[in-house]
Amino acid sequence: MALESIVRAENTNEVEERDFTSLRPKSFAEYVGQRALIENLKIAVQAAKERGEPLDHLLFHGPPGLGKTTIAYVIAHEMDADIVCTSGPALERPADLVGILTNLKRGDVLFIDEIHRLPRIVEEYIYPAMEDFQIDMVIDPGPHARSVKLELSQFTIIGATTRAGLITGPLRDRFGFSLHLEFYNPEDLKTIITRSAGILATRITIDGAESIAFRSRGTPRIANRLLKRTRDYAQVMRRAAIDQDTAIEAMDINGVDEAGLDRLDRNYLNVIIRQYGGGPVGVSAIAATLNEERDTLIDVVEPFLLARGFLNRTSRGRVATSKSYKHLGFARAGQKELQL
Repeated sequence: MALESIVRAENTNEVEERDFTSLRPKSFAEYVGQRALIENLKIAVQAAKERGEPLDHLLFHGPPGLGKTTIAYVIAHEMDADIVCTSGPALERPADLVGILTNLKRGDVLFIDEIHRLPRIVEEYIYPAMEDFQIDMVIDPGPHARSVKLELSQFTIIGATTRAGLITGPLRDRFGFSLHLEFYNPEDLKTIITRSAGILATRITIDGAESIAFRSRGTPRIANRLLKRTRDYAQVMRRAAIDQDTAIEAMDINGVDEAGLDRLDRNYLNVIIRQYGGGPVGVSAIAATLNEERDTLIDVVEPFLLARGFLNRTSRGRVATSKSYKHLGFARAGQKELQL
């Protein structure tokens, strides 16, 4: 095995000091992929720092696992700011939001994951906070009610969502940036995998990294997860490094095929083909058949299948494409599907 094809951690002491709980990049220099988006952010961050102002509010949207949270941490690092993380469902009452906002310092970043799930009453409080850095609080409810205006430090809200269409117009309009994250190409994923292998002190060949990259659904989170599962397999099987054969064997055990489809993906397409004649069929019917949550299929399964041409989404429902038939070993015969 060529030594040049193996990625090693640079120094044993450095490895021991690293935080193995997180593989997130810390800066723009370490970030891989999403080039157009990152270049846009670099300009915005540099301009804000030169003016001595907080960064404008940002909204990131796209399928899960593409790095929305990671980019929020990178921005906070680049702005030399603290970051406070929460989520839409966690902010159940206006008091929850007010408590967070009043403790923010100038320039701090408030990251709200799944921002489309903010309760409407909380969302209405966030409007003046985003625009004017003020909140109007009503105290002493009843005939003696009075409004108190709370001044807030200037801060940046970074919102993340997998369902941009569910964000209300008034909230969307208050973000200075609305940026969509795309699926990663295999080359970028290979770079991410080799970097993560170095952090995890795991030896991996170039072919091994490529094999994992091609089965990672264009998603860094999945790439890192598969790397960890392959590392476990290589360790138990006493392999010196993760090479191509080791990676493929580990992927097969985990149910991930050569196109990156896992068991749920294949079950999803099988249901459409076998039980609904290839479609069109509504996603609620598919969810009921699979005994899965409808939102899981929409947010996790469908984006990759749509992007890779395995699925069409029409006004009448979901339709399996010819690529799905070929991948699963089916051939079309009129309105019937005969397994090869």
